[in-house]
Amino acid sequence: MSKKDIEDLPQEQAQEAETQETQETAPEESKSAEELLQEERRQQEDKYLRLLAEYDNYRKRSQKEKDNAWTTAKADTVKAFLPVYDNLERALKQETADEAYAKGVQMTMTQLKSVLEKLGIQEIPALGETFDPAVHDAVMHVDDESAGENTIVEVFQAGFQLGDKIIRHAMVKVAN
Repeated sequence: MSKKDIEDLPQEQAQEAETQETQETAPEESKSAEELLQEERRQQEDKYLRLLAEYDNYRKRSQKEKDNAWTTAKADTVKAFLPVYDNLERALKQETADEAYAKGVQMTMTQLKSVLEKLGIQEIPALGETFDPAVHDAVMHVDDESAGENTIVEVFQAGFQLGDKIIRHAMVKVAN
């Protein structure tokens, strides 16, 4: 019944018609209001889950960046000390008549190797190994029948790594 039809009825009948119309539309309105609330709840729940996932990703990314920063800082510090390692290695290869001097250099080299080991720095194995361009730099090639193909026959400079991170590639001579 339209409003105009209700207005044309006597007052008592008009009130009854309005009440009846209100009762008929009330469940529909409450139903749609209920559906709206459910939809809003679902949207809020979705927002919450997305925010939770975003925070979890942020936390993991921050931890990974922190770990990478620590590893990079450690690797950079060790890289600064590698020339000292190289010089001690050269000094050990030189012959000297002074036994105390040779022993002092050997002790210093042993101590430096110990410090590197405690930091988790490992020397990259090279001599006698198969050449791997990921960890070795070939600066010379030599034809050597006694050595296998792509075998490292001489190490010019030791390489180092920290876990999977290469600090310095090993400089080597490779047999073809």
